[in-house]
Amino acid sequence: MSYTPFMPGFDQLPGTLPIFPLPDAVVMPGSELPLNIFEPRYLNMVADAMSSHRMFGMMQPDPSKPDQPEAVYRTGCGGRITAYQETGDGRIELVLTGICRFDIRQELASTRGYRLVMPDWEPYRTDFEVTLTTAVEHRDRLIYLLKNYFNSTRLQTDWKTVLSIPPDRLVNTLTTLLPLGSREKQAILEAISPQERVDTLISALEMQVHESHDTARH
Repeated sequence: MSYTPFMPGFDQLPGTLPIFPLPDAVVMPGSELPLNIFEPRYLNMVADAMSSHRMFGMMQPDPSKPDQPEAVYRTGCGGRITAYQETGDGRIELVLTGICRFDIRQELASTRGYRLVMPDWEPYRTDFEVTLTTAVEHRDRLIYLLKNYFNSTRLQTDWKTVLSIPPDRLVNTLTTLLPLGSREKQAILEAISPQERVDTLISALEMQVHESHDTARH
């Protein structure tokens, strides 16, 4: 995975990180997630991030704990604000580029409304490793399912571009952008190796395609 000169190295990742819990939303390393920020606490978060390391973590609420509305999954991904625009009605439109995944080591007290954690980056150090080969098993199956998925959901895409993207980067981009369920996105996010992420995305697409075919028959 390639990073621009503006991106931090692994040893430069921050020791504390604001988090932005959002259902059905993840950012993966190297992918871009557009966000529309309007809640005061998250406007504070973005202002503080812009004045320091420009980073915050995307987290998903954990639906398995309905009695704990503040509960989030343990694993998220830290991203860097790479595009920023203020609007006339008080919103911030930004693009968050994924840098590295992390586990929450500890949640800290915060005085600015948003949540703050100590991230453990170490389990995901491989997010910084340059992939020496783009070969993964089941790539053809992935492309076949993608075509079925895009046909069934009537989404449009540039297949020439899709086919030119290395599988590991393609999986990260699709996980960020496709309207998959929160559990499916989280499973891919937590998969360590590129092959695990490919296989997990394949499983998610198989389920989605199967469900759309069943719906079409009824």
